[in-house]
Amino acid sequence: MSLDGRVALVTGGSSGIGRATALAFAKAGARVAIGDVDVPGGEETVRLVGEAGGEAMFIRTDVSKGTEVEALVNGTVERFDRLDCAFNNAGVDNLHYQVGELPEEEWDRVIGINLKGTMFCLRHEIPRMLSLGGGAIVNASSVVGLIGSPESAAYISSKHGVTGLTKSAALDYARRGIRVNAVCPGVIRTPIVEAYLKERPYAEAQLARQQPMGRMGHPDEVAGAVVWLCSDEASFITGQTLAIDGGWTAGTAPVNPDPS
Repeated sequence: MSLDGRVALVTGGSSGIGRATALAFAKAGARVAIGDVDVPGGEETVRLVGEAGGEAMFIRTDVSKGTEVEALVNGTVERFDRLDCAFNNAGVDNLHYQVGELPEEEWDRVIGINLKGTMFCLRHEIPRMLSLGGGAIVNASSVVGLIGSPESAAYISSKHGVTGLTKSAALDYARRGIRVNAVCPGVIRTPIVEAYLKERPYAEAQLARQQPMGRMGHPDEVAGAVVWLCSDEASFITGQTLAIDGGWTAGTAPVNPDPS
């Protein structure tokens, strides 16, 4: 999967899946622009890309603010002269409420970052890509962008929205050289999950059992799929949502804890 000479943008690139994807883009030969609200984390990702022999830049970006997303995209093109690939990954989890108790401000916060933020990214990335001849975009949805789950209405609504937005954008630009897809990760061992497990070590086995493979995923496993979707090897794929979930959404049959 060579991306030599191309430029990739990653939001939420300061840790976890975003950092792993920034490194994977660089390994494939792309120069990388990183946006995130976490400045130390973003600068660390730039350092790691440089240590791996790649080239990266960081711009502090709150994706819920359209002007900041515009500045990130413009800054990327000013530095690297083009924009070929984007992974719109920035997002937040929600506080857990049943729908009848969900505060309006919590709904607005999650939708504003996860869904509206993705829309802002598309709105500013696509015109730049069109002016340069095309490109490939991957949006970060979630396994719960395909199914439901209790006490997570804001997050699940935002990720179902990203799934629908992906399909709509793909159809809008299918004949204009822009491909738009989404990845839907299951439970991945990101720093957020690791922190959760540190406080609740009993939950690790439960989370692993949710995946028919019997384990959680790794950020690199999502990153590899994102880079592939942005490569020429996926040139006839658009409007798709790729579940990276160890088989979670394939069915509801219980997992046998003893494969033997």
